Amino acid sequence: MSTDSLIETRLLNAAPATLAEAAGILRAGGLVAFPTETVYGLGADATSGLAVAKIYAAKERPQFNPLIAHVADLAAAECFGVFNSDAQKLAQAFWPGPLTLVVPITQNCAVSDLARAGLSSIALRVPAHPVAQALLHAAGMPVAAPSANRSGRVSPTHALHVMGDLEGRIDMVIDGGAAQVGVESTIVSCLDGKVVMLRPGGLARAEIERVIGRKLDVPESTTINAPGMLASHYAPKAKMRLDVTSIEKDEAILDFGGRFADVQQASFDLSPSGDLKEAAANLFAFLRALDATGADVIAVAPIPHEGLGEAIRDRLARAAAPR
Repeated sequence: MSTDSLIETRLLNAAPATLAEAAGILRAGGLVAFPTETVYGLGADATSGLAVAKIYAAKERPQFNPLIAHVADLAAAECFGVFNSDAQKLAQAFWPGPLTLVVPITQNCAVSDLARAGLSSIALRVPAHPVAQALLHAAGMPVAAPSANRSGRVSPTHALHVMGDLEGRIDMVIDGGAAQVGVESTIVSCLDGKVVMLRPGGLARAEIERVIGRKLDVPESTTINAPGMLASHYAPKAKMRLDVTSIEKDEAILDFGGRFADVQQASFDLSPSGDLKEAAANLFAFLRALDATGADVIAVAPIPHEGLGEAIRDRLARAAAPR
């Protein structure tokens, strides 16, 4: 996007008048960033290929990576996707909430091919955030909404993060405060009789397995068939070292559980008490803050594998991938 095509981006509080105006922008084919409980999303009318194309342009996002369509409730979701018994159980247990379900499209699915990256499946989510819910009801349409940042950069958990990445590229940012979960939704595929986790996120694997009554199936391919599956993603400018046990000179530190509390270098601790929910909520904001120090390398303390640790480690591995 060239500088001569920049537009005015307004940052507004989530008042009723703001939501009504934002819904009008979406209906007119514009772009609105809004809070969800996971991260801020960049919304467009999911039924309009032209509107969805603006998301890809604003984010500079590869077009083979599909987008999540956000809807107000399960009844709305069933207009666009076919829910088998496993998908029904998961939707009823965890919607609204940080779970995206990938299901086959309905025969008359109105969500654009571009939003689905040409796939015969669709990624659907019902967000829990009251501002997101109010916007979806006001807009009266499915809203395609990846994270509201330029592609490959750290996901936004505050409205000012969105402005830092997308000011001049989108019409409006609705400020609804800090995202509470702090990592994106867990993506689960319910296709071909299998239930497969495609991306760890704000809902832990054990909770999903509890509801379906069995272990999740093992993915069989690395095809990009859902959002968030690029190997290099969520990347700060600095290089990253993961699972470090010692710190090198001049590295910035992303700590966990106070492991490096005595080291006198730029440092943020995801959770001094070792709370994985707190760590998830802080992850992207702290990565941005450390990147802003200008350090060439961010050293990351070991993160546990269990629960939300799986999602946090996934994001960190993508951030550290070669690019």
